Amino acid sequence: MAATMDTLIALVKRIQRACTLLGDHGANAALPTLWESLPSVVVVGGQSSGKSSVLESIVGRDFLPRGSGIVTRRPLVLQLNKTEEGLQDYAEFLHLPKKRFTDFSMVRKEIEEETDRLTGKSKQISPVPIHLSIYSSNVVNLTLIDLPGLTKVAVEGQPESIAQDIENMIQSYVDKPNCLILAITPANQDIATSDAIKVSRQVDPAGERTFGVLTKLDLMDKGTNALDVLEGRSYRLRNPWVGIVNRSQEDINKNVDMIAARQREREFFITSSDYSHLASKMGSEYLAKLLSKHLESVIRTQIPGIASLINRSINELEAELARLGRPVAVDAGAQLYTILELCRAFDRVFKEHLDGGRPGGDRIYVVFDYQLPAALRKLPLDRHLSLQNVRKVISEADGYQPHLVAPEQGYRRLLESSLNYFKGPAQASVDAVHFLLKELVRKSIAETQELKRFPTLQAEIAAAAYEALERFREDSKKTTLRLVEMESSYFTVDFFRKLPKEVDKEGNLAPSSADPYVEGHFQRIGSNVLSYVGMVSETLRNTIPKAVVHCQVREAKQSLLNHFYIQLGKKEGRQLAQLLDEDSVLMERRQQCAKRLELYNSARDEIDAVCWSG
Repeated sequence: MAATMDTLIALVKRIQRACTLLGDHGANAALPTLWESLPSVVVVGGQSSGKSSVLESIVGRDFLPRGSGIVTRRPLVLQLNKTEEGLQDYAEFLHLPKKRFTDFSMVRKEIEEETDRLTGKSKQISPVPIHLSIYSSNVVNLTLIDLPGLTKVAVEGQPESIAQDIENMIQSYVDKPNCLILAITPANQDIATSDAIKVSRQVDPAGERTFGVLTKLDLMDKGTNALDVLEGRSYRLRNPWVGIVNRSQEDINKNVDMIAARQREREFFITSSDYSHLASKMGSEYLAKLLSKHLESVIRTQIPGIASLINRSINELEAELARLGRPVAVDAGAQLYTILELCRAFDRVFKEHLDGGRPGGDRIYVVFDYQLPAALRKLPLDRHLSLQNVRKVISEADGYQPHLVAPEQGYRRLLESSLNYFKGPAQASVDAVHFLLKELVRKSIAETQELKRFPTLQAEIAAAAYEALERFREDSKKTTLRLVEMESSYFTVDFFRKLPKEVDKEGNLAPSSADPYVEGHFQRIGSNVLSYVGMVSETLRNTIPKAVVHCQVREAKQSLLNHFYIQLGKKEGRQLAQLLDEDSVLMERRQQCAKRLELYNSARDEIDAVCWSG
């Protein structure tokens, strides 16, 4: 079972490391990530409480920066990996994945330099963590997170908010229910004033996930001891308190070996009259084993939840990969097939807009049912056929000799000039439908999920569609104008033959010698022309929509991309590949999804294997 749990702890750490590489973690994530579901140990304490010494004692190596004030200015995620005896100890940073550090003084230097890269040489802090893995036969499998020490006031070079900033950073870690809190307190400080215990009490009032650590036991005043704390009488926790004896400053200056320091620590407890009865449960080695053992039980408890989160994440990633699509083929034939399929996908969406499966096509009907009739009604025919204008046109048409029977030329000129007004509404209808079709093309491209990956192909399809719509508009404009011109080319004679004849007051037909220039005569002419134009208006109101639909809408449905298809057949493989040049953001997203999916599938398989073997 121990081997099984070691495997499981190692697996959890691999998942944590992979999550970090993939950016799949973060204290401010809106939803729980796999990283947040995995247990870890967060080290909390005030400045100069001995946090660094505790960590170095657990690791058995001198590798952390030291100094006065805030030394730890970024979170340090420390993964300890137990190796076989006889292998050389080494360390790796996540930001330098191919570099191994065997000189641990260089590890300290890299931590300092990596901190300065983000915060500068100032005493500012940053929530962006540094990730460090240490491989050694002298450690237990464990993940520790070292955080900046709690402080009360800002010193020179620090913002006034530094104390609150550090507290907020620590809070973002210890708030997580899977986080174990390693609360560091110096033994020569009253436990009631402990910064670490204060933080712990806020998030873990029952003390269920807090491990209290008393440092500097050897520096207490003679005649005093910390038994009340260590035996749980001063402040009780569910887990036992552990006492630690740090290396002295003299030992640090002399670079005393950490293994020798551990031996001295053991001797201190064994030979101490105050603590000898607790010696087997004191010291950094015992603390590391206690944390590792507790971590095992937490992991065992969390396995069902972790497995559930992994399964849910796998389903979500597979669905997202399906939306993002497969990587593009390199074969020219396969690329052409892909492009044609994408064009057909766009064409389906476009036709759905026109035929009513999606909104938008109904706006074309509005052009015919509202805009065209309104434009026809607004034509200035009343002004054009006013008495004054009719008299002017009739008079000019007769020239120097008045007409004898009927003003034939005057009628024709009035009719032609009146019908000429219909060209405006006809062209406006063509342009309005053209605008709507272009808008539907734009919407269809945006709504075609398969096209989202390929911005270059989107632009090419849009350009080809707009070019085709422009051709359709020109054809439609010619056709609708021809309809108007046809009405001007030949007038319906029966209409005028059926007009009522002029009669006198007694009801007899007026003689042809009646004065043709009286006001009533011109009014009748204007009225006759207006009636004929009204009849033509009703005809055009029905025929213009037919022409527009035939030349624009129907053609758009049937042959919008035909010319584009012809051009595609002439393109070479390199040109086809350029059309399938993917959006770099989506490419990166697919790669990230694929890596996460590989990680989660591997994690699920390994967790299943561990559970079955257990």
